Amino acid sequence: MKGMPTSSAPSTSRRLLSLLSLLQVRRDWPGDLLAERLDVSPRTVRRDIDRLRELGYPVRATKGPEGGYRLDAGSHLPPLLFDDEQAVALAVALRGAAQTGADIEEPALRALATLQQVMPSRLRNRLDFLEPTVLARAPDAEQASVRTDVLLDIGAAIRAREELRFDYESPRRPPTTDLVPPRCAQPHHLVAFAGHWYLLAWEPTRDGWRVYRADRMTPRTPNGPRFVPREVPGGDPAAFLAARFKGSAGRAGDGPDAWPCTADVILDLPAHEVAPFARDAVVEPLEPHRCRLRTGSWSWAGLAAYLARFDADIDVLGPPELRAAFEKLARRAAKATASGPDSAPLPRPANRMAQ
Repeated sequence: MKGMPTSSAPSTSRRLLSLLSLLQVRRDWPGDLLAERLDVSPRTVRRDIDRLRELGYPVRATKGPEGGYRLDAGSHLPPLLFDDEQAVALAVALRGAAQTGADIEEPALRALATLQQVMPSRLRNRLDFLEPTVLARAPDAEQASVRTDVLLDIGAAIRAREELRFDYESPRRPPTTDLVPPRCAQPHHLVAFAGHWYLLAWEPTRDGWRVYRADRMTPRTPNGPRFVPREVPGGDPAAFLAARFKGSAGRAGDGPDAWPCTADVILDLPAHEVAPFARDAVVEPLEPHRCRLRTGSWSWAGLAAYLARFDADIDVLGPPELRAAFEKLARRAAKATASGPDSAPLPRPANRMAQ
């Protein structure tokens, strides 16, 4: 008989959760419509309504030609029921509560602990792997949704320190197919920033840090081998990502110390020739043909490449990471010179600034 429960009907607890979800999405529900949506008889709906009332949910019967039910606001907080996606969403929101500016960090952490205590172990264990860094979102920031299973898979790889294999849909490249091998990276930090989720990862094949948007990722299983974690330049994942986008947008005005990688160098160039190309750096004249430059970038490799644009000798005052980046840049330049055909040298620019 249509509408009657069958042997494949969901368990009572799952049916109660579905019933509660339906009651929350609209004000009034006719009893027959609820029975149809749940694929049960109207009598079963009445029994389930009684069970919800016993749990503390104020479900009121409504009068009318069809009759129905309404979930009213209660005088006290009844036990809450969430599906997996709702539980993950609530946990992520609670972990980012400190970024709202409201004085709710401590209550949010207590609420998160309470939520984790009542979660099933299969979900609690996965959620324990998800420890994102959450930054405040700009009011006009574009948002992109990410499947919760993707966030959980990334978080698990970060906690296990296992190389992540994934397909990636880049707007500048065609999507990965079965004929193209997946990307491989060592995941370190998951950061929510400006309406998007980003993965900060070390890519061994490129010997450098990479930033991936989580909504464009499709993790593959199994994960790759374990790796030894590294520290992001500057030691702060949030500052690293913010500076990375600052560098991409070309914005200035915050000074060199706003970047995760900052250094002091001496250039064999007059200060007035360096200043037009110094972005938000600090230029200090030393001698008629020498100046001191304090500048920054989102990576040591990027900082070395930026300074190499100046056609002048450079003395690195610090830190050692910049010297190491210059050594790596020199090796790559020497390799490129040795592997290419002989060619005439390019003329030196008049203003001694590489174009």
